[in-house]
Amino acid sequence: MLWCIKLTLLQNPYLPTVLEQANNADVINASGHIAKAIGMPKIADETGMSRPSLYKAISDGINPQFETIMKVLKVIG
Repeated sequence: MLWCIKLTLLQNPYLPTVLEQANNADVINASGHIAKAIGMPKIADETGMSRPSLYKAISDGINPQFETIMKVLKVIG
């Protein structure tokens, strides 16, 4: 699945589809997939967060703060 995420997000309907049709856990999971495809070091640099904090925030079963997800979404587009 990650191969399709590497398309530019404007060409890729993955995140918009998840935002329209899914629950919070799915949005967090999709954000994590895209962040990993872009590269966690880049996401960490642009959000001002550490990589361990980002990995923890997008782990299954974790309920991250809204602010954290918004930081990631702003970076991934």
